[in-house]
Amino acid sequence: MIQFKNEHLTIFESSLFQTTSTVVRANSFILIVDPCWLPHEVHDIRSYVETIRGDRKLFLLFTHADFDHIIGYRAFPEAKTIGSIGIVDHPEKARKLRLVHEFDWDYYIQRDYPIEFPEIDIVIKEDKETITIGDTDITFYQAPGHTHDGLFTVIDSASVFIAGDYLSDFEFPFIYHSAASYVKTLETARSILREHTISVLVPGHGKTTASIDEMERRITMGLHYIKTVRQAVTEGKQGSLDQLIRDFAFPSQFVKQCHADNIAIIQKEMGL
Repeated sequence: MIQFKNEHLTIFESSLFQTTSTVVRANSFILIVDPCWLPHEVHDIRSYVETIRGDRKLFLLFTHADFDHIIGYRAFPEAKTIGSIGIVDHPEKARKLRLVHEFDWDYYIQRDYPIEFPEIDIVIKEDKETITIGDTDITFYQAPGHTHDGLFTVIDSASVFIAGDYLSDFEFPFIYHSAASYVKTLETARSILREHTISVLVPGHGKTTASIDEMERRITMGLHYIKTVRQAVTEGKQGSLDQLIRDFAFPSQFVKQCHADNIAIIQKEMGL
């Protein structure tokens, strides 16, 4: 379904994990971000793009290489791809592809495009790297923490901040890579709000927001979670750790395991 729309942006929301896929319409190009999940959802994104494309060039951006975010890659074979150097050098490409196949096998899903790991045409290697497409500047910030290969994307002409798997309205941080890096990335998010005029924040999962106060709340929420876990593991307060996800809207085994994994990563980083 379409979750949010303005003159520059159309945000699609999947039925699975409230995952977002973003379509940016600029003067000379269309940018598609993380098209996902289910075949009919990817088809809807593709069909929408064709209705607005005209003679614009097509670009496909991956915020990171988690399997749910690359699952729609080959549905757009004519698009030039954009991604981080971390995606290019990803050490677990085969595992990511296996996760896509296993998902489709588990649910008897058939797709009308092949499953492949993205080949990146435009590689973002630096922090705060800017590329220009036509008359539009796109600035990328390295965003490790959730994974090692994440990117923040800012398009000033659209006043949009595309955050990948950060800054959800309801999720606590899912830390697959590094809690220390995650904190720095949240600090980067705060600096983006200071240095750019942001009217719309798009998280990888959850609701798009046009409220600066809400954007700040999400940054503070993520920092508070990591600070609380660090303090609780230092002091051995299991109750505090349990409380962090007690009121979570979707207390699945997956969510509980992610919380436990976060604790293990933080303990390791703290030498505990």
